Amino acid sequence: MPPQLRVAARFVLDHPKDVALMSMREQAQQAGVSHSTMMRLARWLGLEGYEDMRSLYARALRETIAGEPARQGIQQHGDPGYSTAGFVTGTLAAQISGLGEYGNAIQFIAAADLLARSRNLFGLGSRTAYPVASHFIHVMSFLARGDRKVTLVGEMAGQGVDTLQHAGPSDVLLAVAMSPYERTTIEVARQSARQGVRVVAITDSSVSPLVRIAQETIIVPSDSQSFFRSMVPAFAAVELLAALTAVRSETDAAERVKQLEEELAFFGIYWEPPR
Repeated sequence: MPPQLRVAARFVLDHPKDVALMSMREQAQQAGVSHSTMMRLARWLGLEGYEDMRSLYARALRETIAGEPARQGIQQHGDPGYSTAGFVTGTLAAQISGLGEYGNAIQFIAAADLLARSRNLFGLGSRTAYPVASHFIHVMSFLARGDRKVTLVGEMAGQGVDTLQHAGPSDVLLAVAMSPYERTTIEVARQSARQGVRVVAITDSSVSPLVRIAQETIIVPSDSQSFFRSMVPAFAAVELLAALTAVRSETDAAERVKQLEEELAFFGIYWEPPR
């Protein structure tokens, strides 16, 4: 997609209500592109014109608004906290369930194949994406075997990007980034790809900068029914990847977990009730 079309596409993806309610010229002004670019975007997507795109978004908005009275009724006649809890958890459940749909499942399987065949594994993420990358490394460490290394990369992990200096085509880097995208994550992923490292991305948009870098990409939603971006679907994606990779791995992950827990118990890591 040409650069100006990418800018327009990003606006459309990030501002669905504006697409439904604003004129094409107003949208173009908000996006920082010409109105002809918005028309080219519609044709690039296979539509007759931009009005066809607006009508699609308007219909989706009407369907969303139609459900508002029921939710408002719950809030008026019941406990607001209870209705909010149900609404938020319902959204999260739907987002996680969507990861298993056919198109998404194919992406997970392709990514798991890469992970299972890798020599070394690296996890990369900053700020809110850091815990996701850390969880990935923790879970995948149970699949490590022989001299295979599983390493968390980044300043927060105490492991600088120099740990990737000798990484190559036999290695895989899992990069996690959500909008607004951290420059360091994108640059490290890009440099790793130049070295031949195969990059698997977990990100929140098909126009994320990681998509152009990664060999395999998993798109997860990050919108929530509250004031923050949700990382729950990203965590779920990591665990689904681990489960699929374990099936394709020669390592008995369950046995490895059992052995590790026995070792930790022997050294008194776990709390035990007083006798």
